[in-house]
Amino acid sequence: MDIKRILGAVDHTLLAPECTWEQIQALCDDALRYQTASVCIPPCFVKQAKEYGKESLTVCTVIGFPNGYNTTAVKVFETENAVADGADEIDMVIPVGALKSGRGDQVLAEIRAVKEACQGRILKVIIETCLLTREEKISMCRLVTEAGADFIKTSTGFSTGGATFEDVSLFAEHVGPGVKIKAAGGIGSMEDAERFLKMGADRLGTSRVVKLVKEMEGTNG
Repeated sequence: MDIKRILGAVDHTLLAPECTWEQIQALCDDALRYQTASVCIPPCFVKQAKEYGKESLTVCTVIGFPNGYNTTAVKVFETENAVADGADEIDMVIPVGALKSGRGDQVLAEIRAVKEACQGRILKVIIETCLLTREEKISMCRLVTEAGADFIKTSTGFSTGGATFEDVSLFAEHVGPGVKIKAAGGIGSMEDAERFLKMGADRLGTSRVVKLVKEMEGTNG
């Protein structure tokens, strides 16, 4: 697979709590240079990053991150604030405990509320697969589809596991028409990135792919 095809599917990500603007700026520079799908960054940097990259840079941010147990009202406010700051895409974390308590209707209503707050921007729903049973993952494929979200996303990268080939294959089998797949968390090689895409993923949440390309080029900056 062409490296440009892989890079074009990457949400170039930096979500560490200690990250600085200088690091975010470098991430943006890399995204512009290598034409990644977006940068995925903390909400507090969205406005600055959008002003820095202007229309050339697609800015994605996270909502209810990383645990997902904020109230729906808080997630809606976070989303509205991110949109006002210039976010182009939103990655939200579901309330995993609600799903496990059998309150799928609550999860559905929350996704719909956040989708409305996106005001037409792309919404990716992080379901944190490492915490879910197979049946719960299939249920989330249905709920994400019913809610009208654009993507189902495997992981935050901050829990006990990241993307797996098995989960992407399961998503591909069970999501409805029009719902895309984002594999995120622990994608550490170009081979893995290529395999995820061939299995049906449309986006890759990773910081490693750009670093690997730079290593292949023999560059550090």
